[in-house]
Amino acid sequence: MSVTDDLVLGLTRVIDLPGLTEAAGAQLGADDIAALVEEAARFTGEKMAPGWQQADRHGARYANGTVTCPPHYTQLMRDWIDSGWQGIAAPVEHGGQGLPHALWIAVTELASAADMAFFLGPVLTAGAIDLLVGHATPDQAERWLPKLVSGEWTGTMCLTEPQAGSDLSALRCRAEPLGEGRYALHGQKIYITWGEHDLTENILHLVLARLPGAPEGSRGISLFAAPKMLAEGGRNALRCGGIEHKLGIHASPTCIMLFDGAEAELVGEPGRGLNAMFAMMNAARLAVGVQGVGQGARALALAEAYAAQRSQNGRNIDQHPDVARMLAEMRATTLAGRLLALEAAAALDRHHLLGDEAGATRLALLTPIVKAWCTDRGVENASLGIQVHGGMGFVEDSGAAQVMRDARIAPIYEGTNGIQAIDLLVRKLARDEGVAMRALLAEVAATDPRLAPASARLAAVTDLLLGLQGKDADLAQSLAAAYLDASGWLLGGWMLARAAAASPDRAALAGFYLARLLPRAEARCLEIEQGALLPLPPHH
Repeated sequence: MSVTDDLVLGLTRVIDLPGLTEAAGAQLGADDIAALVEEAARFTGEKMAPGWQQADRHGARYANGTVTCPPHYTQLMRDWIDSGWQGIAAPVEHGGQGLPHALWIAVTELASAADMAFFLGPVLTAGAIDLLVGHATPDQAERWLPKLVSGEWTGTMCLTEPQAGSDLSALRCRAEPLGEGRYALHGQKIYITWGEHDLTENILHLVLARLPGAPEGSRGISLFAAPKMLAEGGRNALRCGGIEHKLGIHASPTCIMLFDGAEAELVGEPGRGLNAMFAMMNAARLAVGVQGVGQGARALALAEAYAAQRSQNGRNIDQHPDVARMLAEMRATTLAGRLLALEAAAALDRHHLLGDEAGATRLALLTPIVKAWCTDRGVENASLGIQVHGGMGFVEDSGAAQVMRDARIAPIYEGTNGIQAIDLLVRKLARDEGVAMRALLAEVAATDPRLAPASARLAAVTDLLLGLQGKDADLAQSLAAAYLDASGWLLGGWMLARAAAASPDRAALAGFYLARLLPRAEARCLEIEQGALLPLPPHH
């Protein structure tokens, strides 16, 4: 089955997007959804995918404050803007198509698999759109959103500083009032994806900074928007001080941004910048999880093609038992991640389209799992893809090594996977003492009897960790990654069981997963049960 087939199955019969949109009063039929996915697959396959290795070899380049992208990206960006995909889920009143977010997730996977480095720009722009829809004034929305929605501008997320990585409360960037609602930004931001480039007429930087007299810590942080080019013409007082030389995603410029009194506007309320920025961060976290799926899908496609034509010992290696085992694992975990991401998107759509608060709760629970579990599987599948290729996988020409290099960033950025695990435990479980998680586990257990034992064990471990968090928070949080991983393995099995129920031709793959991969969930539960009895080893 192709990726397109899997996405259509997931959208139409597993998460039932036709039913959801019908309940919202604007039904999308299964044929409409299939046509959209097929067109997205055609665009990404024809326009984006052919140049992904060329882009990696050329890379983004920096000289004298200017960043240039691979030459063919200029036309690719024009094609992206003309395609209209940037605004597929954006509000109609701002120039978007107003379609469900689940369709944007499908586009995100296809585009990430085609050229992850290029697509990081549109991914962050989509997050900027989400943030501004919720927090911009009507005047700001009118001036900025149509350009972002069309793709004519890109957006960035400027959080990290040299002394303030995940601890944003330590940031020092400051905003000095200029009068008439304008501010001057002073400071440095690092690791700013697509912070400077030569592909669009403008870049809108969304920047966290402190106002004069603001309290220390996260309560003193406000959010500002600073365009690269000012409305009255001329360059704003911001510049790129260099780009990072990275393991992968070479064509994506990761910038050091210097704000030298850059003119900006306040977005949202003073001191509420983190609250606004979380709209962009949460969208990005879900998208990064999908990037993990996309890299797994790219690794699988390369491995399948190679194994089908590489002959050893009288038969193609895809017939060798251990290679067949690796390919089956790659297929199963990639499909599981693909469907789990769609399930999270469906929860978001239920909240947005129907006002369903349970959808918001489910989305909050699933987001850290999708981000972390799917990106970990993406790296593992990239590694398995190299192994299927053998020595050819370690050679850059095959492309398998590039997938590994590109995929490795996803468990790190938008909050490391360890942070996602602690977020799941400390925020998402603790805020209702595990009620939402237990409801999800009951739903999982009722789907297929093969899921019931692991569901029951994870429910017990949920109670164990919540109790431990109140007694020894450090010990509990040291087990959080194992808990998130167990949750991912179980929920992946849940999604494949649902896919098999919707389409019997997925039953064999679901059976493989439930028999040979689902036990990893119980193994992680055992790790937690035993780890809860022992303190962390002392520091030396």
